[in-house]
Amino acid sequence: MTISAVSKKKRRTSSTSQMKDEEARNWADLPSELTYLILIRLSGIDILDNAQKVCRQWRCVCKDPSMWQKIDMRSRIRNERMLDRLASMCRHAVDRSQGGLVEIHVGSFASDDLLDYIADRSRNLRSLGLGMCFPRATNPGLVDTITKLPLLETLEVSHSCLILDFKAIGQACPQLKTFKLNSSGRFWSSRNFRNSRNDDYYALEIAESMPELRHLYLYGNKLSDIGLNAILNGCPHLEHLELHKCFKLKLVGDLEKRCYERIKYFRHTNK
Repeated sequence: MTISAVSKKKRRTSSTSQMKDEEARNWADLPSELTYLILIRLSGIDILDNAQKVCRQWRCVCKDPSMWQKIDMRSRIRNERMLDRLASMCRHAVDRSQGGLVEIHVGSFASDDLLDYIADRSRNLRSLGLGMCFPRATNPGLVDTITKLPLLETLEVSHSCLILDFKAIGQACPQLKTFKLNSSGRFWSSRNFRNSRNDDYYALEIAESMPELRHLYLYGNKLSDIGLNAILNGCPHLEHLELHKCFKLKLVGDLEKRCYERIKYFRHTNK
């Protein structure tokens, strides 16, 4: 290799190294407003585990209470040893909101203690999402939490291994506008958990105690035409209704027509 070739190779190597250094500096030198817009798209776990460790400026942005008005703590839980760590991270995220939290999805590590912690520090909360695969939260604990959240308008419960009392939940949250219930969770059936009540219990409780609902999503629920009729009668303001994998629904007679005429957006699939 000639001296000229060696010199060119060194220049290329030096140039590549310089570009990498500049890229690293560029991330740190971004205006704080732009950094904020980038980081706010991340989940709470990504921010606490990774983003805030990139540089001092990013850490400062990540500590801004406005970054924590909406918190998504959902994560794939590989084993139960992760639950306590995720719960600790969630508490830290709630603390960073300094009372400004309006929306949170806790994921599948919810417990009575954690829900109580959130409610005591987030009285302005409007949206609560829970994955309840692990039996750490109880029905009374959930009701007590909701009672402390007078502004709550959206509740999402997924894969619950508990038989929940939605009548009590609805009474504790009279302003509930959006309710999402995913009753799937066959994983738990092998562990002797029941993931939903039979037939129309849930539907009748929803109809009786959630009259202000505008949006209702049921996935894997066991309601029949009787339960659906009860919901239509008991939720007069319902505008958006989605029913997925509710295999007991037959929509006989004029029930399907009634749904399309009454509901602005109605969708029923078995997929």
